[in-house]
Amino acid sequence: MKIAIIGAGNMGGAIARGLATGTLVRAEDLTVTAHTQATLDRLSADVPSLHTTLSNLEACRDASMVLLCIKPWLVQSVLEEIYPAIHASNPLLISVAAGITFDQLNTFLAGDQRPMVRIIPNTAISIKQSPTLICFNNQVEEAQKAFVKALFDELGSAIVIDEAHMAAGTAVTSCGIAYALQYIKAAIQGAIELGFYPQVAKQMIDQTVLGAVNLLEQNGTMPDTEIYKVCTPGGITIKGLNEMTREGFDNAVIQGLKKAAGK
Repeated sequence: MKIAIIGAGNMGGAIARGLATGTLVRAEDLTVTAHTQATLDRLSADVPSLHTTLSNLEACRDASMVLLCIKPWLVQSVLEEIYPAIHASNPLLISVAAGITFDQLNTFLAGDQRPMVRIIPNTAISIKQSPTLICFNNQVEEAQKAFVKALFDELGSAIVIDEAHMAAGTAVTSCGIAYALQYIKAAIQGAIELGFYPQVAKQMIDQTVLGAVNLLEQNGTMPDTEIYKVCTPGGITIKGLNEMTREGFDNAVIQGLKKAAGK
């Protein structure tokens, strides 16, 4: 299966590196494009067996799958550029452009109906730890759906949702990694104020957050279950949680997610 990845920026490059080191696609079956040869050279240095080109049209010829890893405002012009190739080979079109709907993609393709997928990863895809949101249009076959999900499961965890929830899901996962990091940043600052050196504080907070996530995954529990295990009646943990709640922690997270989702 030949796969074209249009755009080798942070996201496209990370996806290319991840797919090339996975089990479902051979690196030599990937063709990646970029605006500059320097970008392609950096990618080739990491994965020498990848094919690279500055021509989006050339990359898409005879491709079975085309990933648009480009900024939303470039989608229309790039689709118009590669239309001759995708019209001829009818590949599965996968858009990584946030906010560009199936209806918009169809419009950019002059109403040319074809199987299309929208995905939203986050930056942790670079280390194969992304919660990648996926939605399919009605033209995608079941075998194609299974293959796409398997591809992105190898880069973290693929989560299939409907298109109506893509904006909300983007806030929770793609934007959400920044919100999780903001908590870590604040906790490190608090630890420093309590007397720890920054690198020691970071080590403590990093492992605490990692352990919390692993507890939820391995036990299959919701956060409240694990929280109450730590909260001794009258103890310091519940006092700290109650103070965070009084200071607006929970509401700040909820309202931040809603704001990012446009609610």
